[in-house]
Amino acid sequence: MADLSAEVCFAAPQSQALMPITVTQGTSIRTAVMGSLLPSMFPDYDFSCLPCGVFGQVVDDEREVQVGDRIEVYRPLINDPKARRRNRAGR
Repeated sequence: MADLSAEVCFAAPQSQALMPITVTQGTSIRTAVMGSLLPSMFPDYDFSCLPCGVFGQVVDDEREVQVGDRIEVYRPLINDPKARRRNRAGR
């Protein structure tokens, strides 16, 4: 099995991280995230259940990492933009 190069990234309100990773062919997105440094860099977040995406598209946890993927981990929304617009329109 070949090694693949990709990137993982995460942005918290106070800091962000984008780092290269190397994984074995067949590695899932979730396994790649959990094997990266992100969980130790951002201990306040549970990376085992945060949604993930590749280049802005949400993907299934079991999707295999492809060469050159930018794996993005999304944190929960604090204020849903749709709800905020509805509240503004209701005032």
